Amino acid sequence: MPNILESLYHGSLFPNEDIISKDPNYRPLNSQITESLEAWKQKLSASEFEELESLLELYSQVQGMDMTAAFVSGFKAGAMTMIEVLIE
Repeated sequence: MPNILESLYHGSLFPNEDIISKDPNYRPLNSQITESLEAWKQKLSASEFEELESLLELYSQVQGMDMTAAFVSGFKAGAMTMIEVLIE
């Protein structure tokens, strides 16, 4: 198994793909989302449902940007903590 620096260099480190919430409400909420989307699919016309899917895709993109920013911020805070610990 390559070390983390080699993985970063080769572009084979994808922490966002390894994140699965351990919150016990995670799976039930995902099930509710799936069920709700199926219900909306039945209620809406094909073109209206496509519009809904487009809106949800935009939301997903924004959520991904938020997650990226949170990861970067947390990583920087961790690195700054390590620097402070090692300097003092």
